[in-house]
Formats: sequence, C-alpha cells, structure tokens
Amino acid sequence: MAEADPSSFASPDSCRTHHLYLRGRVDFERRCFQGVAAHTVRAERDSLRCLVLDTKDLTIQKVLVNGQEATFALGERHSFKGTPLEITLPFELRKGQDVVVEISFETSPNSSALQWLAPEQTSGKRHPFLFSQCQAHHCRAVLPCQDTPSVKLTYYAEISVPNELVALMSAKRDGDKLDPEDSTRKIYRFSQPVPIPCYLIALVVGALESREIGPRTLVWAEKELVEKAAYEFAETDSMLKIAEGLAGPYVWGQYDLLVLPPSFPYGGMENPCLTFVTPTLLAGDRSLSSVIAHEISHSWTGNLVTNKTWEHFWLNEGHTVYLERRIGGQLFGEQFRQFQALGGWRELQNTINTLGDTNPLTHLIPNLKEVDPDVAYSLVPYEKGSALLLHLEQLLGGPDIFIGFLRAYIQQFAYKSVMTEDWKNFLYSYFKDKVAILDTVDWNAWLNTPGMPPVKPQYDMTLTNACVALSQRWIKANESDLSSFSSADIKQMSSHQLIEFLALLLLENPLPLSHIRRMQEVYNFNAVNNSEIRFRWLRLCIQAKWEDAIPLAMKMATEQGRMKFTRPLFKDLYKFDQSRDQAVSAFQQHRAEMHPVTAMLVARDLEVAGQTA
Repeated sequence: MAEADPSSFASPDSCRTHHLYLRGRVDFERRCFQGVAAHTVRAERDSLRCLVLDTKDLTIQKVLVNGQEATFALGERHSFKGTPLEITLPFELRKGQDVVVEISFETSPNSSALQWLAPEQTSGKRHPFLFSQCQAHHCRAVLPCQDTPSVKLTYYAEISVPNELVALMSAKRDGDKLDPEDSTRKIYRFSQPVPIPCYLIALVVGALESREIGPRTLVWAEKELVEKAAYEFAETDSMLKIAEGLAGPYVWGQYDLLVLPPSFPYGGMENPCLTFVTPTLLAGDRSLSSVIAHEISHSWTGNLVTNKTWEHFWLNEGHTVYLERRIGGQLFGEQFRQFQALGGWRELQNTINTLGDTNPLTHLIPNLKEVDPDVAYSLVPYEKGSALLLHLEQLLGGPDIFIGFLRAYIQQFAYKSVMTEDWKNFLYSYFKDKVAILDTVDWNAWLNTPGMPPVKPQYDMTLTNACVALSQRWIKANESDLSSFSSADIKQMSSHQLIEFLALLLLENPLPLSHIRRMQEVYNFNAVNNSEIRFRWLRLCIQAKWEDAIPLAMKMATEQGRMKFTRPLFKDLYKFDQSRDQAVSAFQQHRAEMHPVTAMLVARDLEVAGQTA
C-alpha cells in the first residue's frame, strides 16, 4: 500500500485516471464554470465497484459510466479538503480494465480555485476576467478529480467563452470555432499530451493579446501591458536554452507566459505550456526575471518529476530553486549565483524567525495530516531544500558533478511522482562510490527537524560584502553619524544588491525613526517602483513606526495581491498601533476583490472572522 495523500479523498491504489476530456462553459453572469468531465479510469485491483473523487463546493448533476447512469453520493464536507464524491459503478471492474466516467458538474461562485474579476479590476476596464489557481489542492473546486499529485493524466478540453474574449489553458492551443449552441460565443480547444497532476490544470479567460518573444514563446497579457511584458521577459528563450543544457530536453513544445491582473496570489505558477506571472515582475529593467528562470525550471522539477504528496513539496521547489540559480549563474556569472543563494539563506532565516524555530511546519518534510497545504505554505521547502542541494553539491565535487546527478534523476523519474525516499535512494545509487561522504550528512536533522538547517553551505561573498558593509553602517550609526550617508552609497549597487541591503536590515531590530527618515532623504526609496525593493523598504518604515509610510504600505498591500508582499505588509500594519484599525478596515474594504486564498490567509493574520477558502 502506497503512502496515502493526507490532502485528498481519492484512493489511487484502487483506480487511476489516465485521461480527462473536459467540455466546459464559462458563465461570467453567474460566475460559474459548468461542464462535463469525462475521466478515463483504470482499475488497479479486481472486483472494483466504487470510485471516490475529490470535489469542493461543486454541484454534481449526473454521473455516467460507459454511458450508463451511475448512482453517486457526496460525503461529509471537510474544512479544507472539500467533499468526497462516491460513485457506485453500475458493473464490476477487473484489474487493468478502463472505463469512462462522465460527470456533469457546476462550480460555486465562491470556488477557491477561481477568481472572477469585474471589468474595473482589469487594466482595460471593459471586459471581465477569469483565472484559475489549482495548486495545491484546489482543482477539486473546478472539476471533480483525483486531486493528488500522485496521479498524472493527459487532457483534452473544449471551453466555450464570449466571442470578444480569449481562453488559454495549460496545454497546446488546438484552434477555435463558433459555439454551435450560441453564436455570441466561441469554443477554444486544447490538448495536453504529457501526463500532468491535476494541480497543473489551468484556465484563463480575458481580453488577451500576445507578442512573440522567441521561437517557442508568446507572451500574453491585456493590451495595456503586452508591450511592457514583451520587453521585460525578452530573455526567456535564452533561459530556456540554458535550462535544456542543464536538465535535458524540454518536452512540452510551447513555453508561453501570461501576465495576470494584480490580484494573482503568487510570483509565478508553472502551468505547463503557459506560465502564469504576477504584474509585480514588470520592473522595467528585467531585474526580476529570476521568477521566470524559476518557472522554466519547473518544466523538469515539478512538472516532469512531481512530489507524490504535498509533504514532499521540497522535491518540487528545492530542485527548482537550485536550477533557477544555475540558470542565473550561467547568465550573470557564478558570483551572482552565490549571491542569490546567500540571499535565499537570509530569507530562510527571516521565515524561520517569523514561524518560530520549533514550528513543525519548518521541517523539510512536514506532517500534513489535518493541515491545510495553503496554511503550511512558506519559503521553507524552497530555501531549506535548495540549501541541502547546494550543500550536497559542495560535498560531492562541485556544480558540474552535481548537475550530472540532477539530470539522471530527472531522466529516471520523468512522468512519475516521487517521495524523498525515492530521491535519496537514487542519490545513493548514483554516487555509489561516495557513500561514505553521503553518510556524513545528518539526514534526520535536514529532513525531519524544525528550524535552520544543521549546516550552512559555503557562499562566495563578493557581491554581498557591499550590502553587509552598508547595512552595518546604518545599524551602528548614531544620530551624529547620519550626515555621513549620501546617495553615493548606493550608486554602484545593482537592484539585486539593494534588495539584499534592505533584507539584511529587516533581520535586525527596527532602526530608529531618525535613521529611516534620513535614508529616505538620501536614497529616496519612496520613488522606487521595483516591487521587491519597495516591499522591503515599506516594511522597514512600518517596523520603525514611521506614520508617513502608512498610506504607502496600505496602498501596496491592497493594489496588488501577491501573498509574498500582501501578507507581511498587512501583518506589519496590524502590529503598529497607529495603523492597526486602518489595516483591518482596508482589508474589509478590499476583501471582495482579493483572491479567495489570499483573503482567507490575511483574515487569519489579522484575526478577522470568516476565514474560508
């Protein structure tokens, strides 16, 4: 018996979905997606008479099995897992037998996977917009499915949308036609021939345009942003080529990018063939493109080799951060890779300071029994995971040797879902001549212990030294020293170094208000639009209790919905007596236009009632 997925009701040991044929209609008036999901299911054992699928807030109208009507029942609702759909098959299946299970369904307007935007929430202000975010366990809020990353399926979809809008999915575009049932609508068709877990099924509908930025890449956005996006992400194809050199052939065909409206809750989402990204990456100078390198890397680690349950999420994210930084190293030099990796270590320190160093969610492999994966989500699997890989690289002979292992690991487990044990066994068999070295690793401390890792990798400090020196000057400065600071201090620093300088200050006790005021005088950070710099600067201001910064921090927390920015800003505003009430009322005022998961988590952070997603 395989280890069960604590985040799903499905039992893939009994039967598995291999293919999904989805026919759906997007209804903006009623804010619902209705359709038929036809699952091709294979029995994994003899005498199979029932099938359990995950659902969440879905209305189920009818179930057919090979065309015959089947009885079904919805089980008890669970707080975050939703409701199991129990289907009784009209006949018994033997092991290896396939059937097609067709389910007619409709989503709720409150689906935790879908955000319906009114025209005024878009850049163009004329048309509504819809996007999905299924990771980790929200595909069940779009359609009934085996919503566990241990099951992979291919899919074909036909989606009906209003004529003036464009539909895109995490798949190859397969043309469009007039909807025979409604001449005001079009049907877009999609094909995903590579097996994927359900969390990678994605849909977006809006007034979208595209620009070609490479032989296999279009960038999609609303008209108002498309040129800016095409400029910002112009390096995509060179990143894709570097990634192929590191990880092996790119198997997905197209690699498109989609810039979403500001409420999108993440930096990026690695939906196959169509990476979703936040507009907060549009810095104007291509400086935040490491998110693109990250999402490209997921084409191998995550999408091709997938964590079997969310407890092993570090296998997706640790490897992806490692690959992302290898791409950065090839583009901008090894010192840059080391600088980014050390910045990641500091962000990990920051996260663990916030969560607490005995918090079980800081384990590399957390126990998610009765834990909502959205609540468990943090930087830990990303940065603790990539620190482990960097440590192993340094132990086992350097970057060139370790990338050989990574490529072999991807080849070995492509199209499969794995757990840490599979990865570790493969590591030991690949480095069979270095078992003595591997045995020096304190595996229990790395994988199953809270807090910071037991060993800190070695980092080249060249690019970090200037950030450390300047941050130390500010930390040690007395009132009489403040006149010694000037705009020349940061003239030679890249935006990456400015981010690191501010991040170092955030690890310390808040600076005196006089220091923050002086910093604004000489560096004018209020005028900077780079979202990563602005976010850290505004946190420093609020932590130093600068009342002038309250409206600026409030604006950033509410004008975009990337959780990396929105949650810490709201938390800081809530902790500051002068802004606590404003933070709560701003949240209440903006809650309806926030993404459902963001709204649920910010409500928890601000101790506001009604936290459901």
